[in-house]
Amino acid sequence: MGIVLAALMLGIFVAAIDNTIVGTAMATIVSDLGGYDKIVWVTSAYLVTEMAGMPIFGKLSDMYGRKRFFVFGIIVFLLGSVLCGTATSIVELSIYRAIQGIGGGALVPVAFTILFDVVPTEKRGAMSGIFGAVFGTSSLAGPLLGAYITDHIAWQWIFYINLPLGLAALGLILLFYKESVEHAKQRIDWWGATTLVGAVVCLMFSLELGGHEYAWDSAQIIGLLSASAILLAVFLYVETKAAEPIISYDMFRKRLFAFGTLAGLFYGAAFITFAMYIPIFVQGVNGGSATNSGLILLPLTLGSVFSSQIGAFAAMKTSYRNVMIASALILILGAALLSTITPDTSKTTLVFYMIITGVGVGFSFSVLGMSSMHGFDARQRGSASSTMSFVRSLGMTVGLTVFGIMQRNTLTGKLTDAFGGGNAGAAPIGDIRETLTPEKRKAIPPDVLNKIIDALSSSIAHMFLWALVPAALALVAVLFMGKARMILPAKGEQGAKAGAGH
Repeated sequence: MGIVLAALMLGIFVAAIDNTIVGTAMATIVSDLGGYDKIVWVTSAYLVTEMAGMPIFGKLSDMYGRKRFFVFGIIVFLLGSVLCGTATSIVELSIYRAIQGIGGGALVPVAFTILFDVVPTEKRGAMSGIFGAVFGTSSLAGPLLGAYITDHIAWQWIFYINLPLGLAALGLILLFYKESVEHAKQRIDWWGATTLVGAVVCLMFSLELGGHEYAWDSAQIIGLLSASAILLAVFLYVETKAAEPIISYDMFRKRLFAFGTLAGLFYGAAFITFAMYIPIFVQGVNGGSATNSGLILLPLTLGSVFSSQIGAFAAMKTSYRNVMIASALILILGAALLSTITPDTSKTTLVFYMIITGVGVGFSFSVLGMSSMHGFDARQRGSASSTMSFVRSLGMTVGLTVFGIMQRNTLTGKLTDAFGGGNAGAAPIGDIRETLTPEKRKAIPPDVLNKIIDALSSSIAHMFLWALVPAALALVAVLFMGKARMILPAKGEQGAKAGAGH
């Protein structure tokens, strides 16, 4: 079992590290490839396809077995990694990141489901803490590794580094994981899969293009939003008729699952915003290198690693809700503090703010994953785990897109005001990518650079202020999770009786 768990952790690590390793390299990538206005899509493209695939692959793993879809996920993820390293434009990179996301959509939820299949109930708290720490460690190693590779080798190698780790996980799973649970052959819900993917893609394109490429009241945006709404309505309808729906409504009758999953949506929206834009703040405002921006994320990630472990063990002693209430309150405090940052904020102060935010987020990595599978048998865990992962990724995708648009629009307005209005702000907006590397910012006149820095700083702080909204909504959702807690087996018993989720 130990070798299988090592393979699962490797698989989760390579999928999880990919977002954080890209974060600290984004400034350099944009400086090289251009396309600052499309920066959000490098992350969003990955999240969209990962999110759309999660419930599909989770359901398929319940029907046909975990192993084949874990292997599929690794292979597609590694293919996407190789392609990302060959990208010559920000658009190409976004497309290749979408391919990576398909692999991640199979890899992450199936790995967590295998964990619950092979680990006894009494050890799940400890193992969930370890797996949550893998997420945290990826957040820790990603920025450092990405920064070092970007500064000393080439940003393309942040993708190529996935290959040895992914191949190791693939080999271990192929050789040592033997499934013991029989899976019934059932029909695939193709209508559900197609309409779900279509609804998500149309929504994300409308959010990204609206107010930028096209006016919000243009035929293109209205058409995309309408298509998303119609496809979503069709998806919700066909799921009521499907013999084996991708997302079962019955799962949401459990109070713990329903509100825990809703909390995951809001946690995802808040966390991804901080992880993506703190490095940009450090490089664009403080003038740091990629290495500096990687190091500055250490407090955020160390805090999340620590609290992920603490949260998993605490969930074995008290209810999931009690643990998550503390988590949400700390997250709200961290978001409020980060919304006050300015060009004059000291590194010590920023480090303190990020530790608090990281601690608040970390509990969710382990505790919400545990609560999502509470009370479900082996034939339902794939769907339960993947649905939680899907909703969290939906929060990350929508949050990153919405807050990214908000930051970009605020930045554009402030630059336009700073440089006299009209078209005067157009040139400095194009120069934003020049402020993201220490070498290029030296060529910008000091008065122009100061105006750009002030605009960039205030736009990011303004966005962090709005991140209080999902943080507060996470607290509201957590309050309704109920009193359910992990039921440990009595001495001498094998396994545990699942408690009610109400």
